[in-house]
Amino acid sequence: MSESNLAARSDGLEGQVSGARVIAQALKTQDVNYMFGIVGIPVTEIALAAQEVGIRYIGMRNEQAACYAASAVGYLTGRPGVCLVVSGPGLVHSLGGMANANMNCWPLIVIGGSSERSQETMGAFQEFPQAVRSSIYGRPGACYVDIPADFVSLQVNVSSVKYVECCMPPPISMAETSAVRVAASVIRNAKQPLVIIGKGAAYAHAEESIRTLVEQCKLPFLPTPMGKGVIRDNHPNCVAAARSRALQFADVIVLLGARLNWILHFGLPPRYQPDVKFIQVDICAEELGNNVRPAVTLLGDVNAVTKQELASKKSLPMNYYTVFYHVQEQLPRDCFVVSEGANTMDIGRTVLQNYLPRHRLDAGTFGTMGVGLGFAIAAAIVAKDRNPGQRVICVEGDSAFGFSGMEVETICRYNLPIVLLVVNNNGIYQGFDKDSWKEMLKFGDATTVAPPMCLLPHSHYEHVMTAFGGKGYFVQTPEELQKSLRQSLADTTNPSLINIMIEPQGTRKAQDFHWLTRSNL
Repeated sequence: MSESNLAARSDGLEGQVSGARVIAQALKTQDVNYMFGIVGIPVTEIALAAQEVGIRYIGMRNEQAACYAASAVGYLTGRPGVCLVVSGPGLVHSLGGMANANMNCWPLIVIGGSSERSQETMGAFQEFPQAVRSSIYGRPGACYVDIPADFVSLQVNVSSVKYVECCMPPPISMAETSAVRVAASVIRNAKQPLVIIGKGAAYAHAEESIRTLVEQCKLPFLPTPMGKGVIRDNHPNCVAAARSRALQFADVIVLLGARLNWILHFGLPPRYQPDVKFIQVDICAEELGNNVRPAVTLLGDVNAVTKQELASKKSLPMNYYTVFYHVQEQLPRDCFVVSEGANTMDIGRTVLQNYLPRHRLDAGTFGTMGVGLGFAIAAAIVAKDRNPGQRVICVEGDSAFGFSGMEVETICRYNLPIVLLVVNNNGIYQGFDKDSWKEMLKFGDATTVAPPMCLLPHSHYEHVMTAFGGKGYFVQTPEELQKSLRQSLADTTNPSLINIMIEPQGTRKAQDFHWLTRSNL
């Protein structure tokens, strides 16, 4: 039977349509497919009309349960479910479900019948074509549509009815690029980071991007009760079994669609470190900064913002910890590790592992700079006599490399397969990037304006190696570092130098040396 014939049959008049049918068709046009409720005057006709246009109607026994069901459908499908109630107590019973939908941020439309317009004493009518968009745009939630009884039974000409086109899915909002870069830097410099995955992440269908972020950045994560399953519970990075400890000792916490409410102890001590840094990702601006002062706020869709973080991660310069993490992954267990430099040696000492005695050489008791390449040459000569094939890895800061860099010629002359890693931050302790260096020189000669610890930025130390016939690599990303180190270790006949650019202002994490401040009292 055609739709026009069906309408004529149900409404009794050819060419006319009832208000109930208009309401039902308007909902169907908005891609609403589920209706829960308890019928009665004046909404029974709406339920019948909903079934006629293809909306599934589920009759419940209590409006509260109906409203809970309709809101859950909104969460599961992304399109609002409808709760159909009668006036008075029917509407009152649905308030619990509406409040729950608002707190959970689930899209819901509650349609309630009311008295005829002639009986109204004051206006509170909401324009119902806007209801669907109000329930799903921004932070989702409940909206209420009040429909007078005479609207339900009113007959109008079919040709006079104009249905609003189905509203599009919510626009995908992205965070400010500068804020994303700051957040990526905070995460990268964290010593004990933690990702908290909320149900907002589940609603945003952000599972793939979040899993990629967690796995690429080796981040532990904690799901909230309804964030469970965004990443499988048995994932090796899941710390749900140690929830309290993870919260208490994290120094940076990334909130992905999760709120610092009672479930997360409001983000306050003693459940958290007093100086923990929060990175908030939320679709709702009003949520940002509640309870705590976040280090970074990222206003936008959780899925889109997570993808921004992944993209930003690829463009940000590495730091010491990133470099040493990827180096440690590939180092042979029996290799000699030679190291010198300030931050390079100090941080490398804690990250780069040694498994055999007398296999580490660094600046030693006297803290002498310039020892690195000489030590590496000595280790390579000894290894050549005692254990051919044993590798020597020499990890140098860019300043330290400058003390004895010309010994690269010696390495190449004797064809010692040493792998030199120059961790280059353009300075002694810290330096400047190219743009900052150029900007600084606008104010004077380098001898008067350049800080004494600065070195020429972006120096290509790898060319020192290639000048004498060895292999040189210039790397700026973890992927480039991994590839160049893999190639260098595979080449057992030629020396190589990998010039690794890191963040110029990168330094070591703050250390708590209690023995320096311990009272004698």
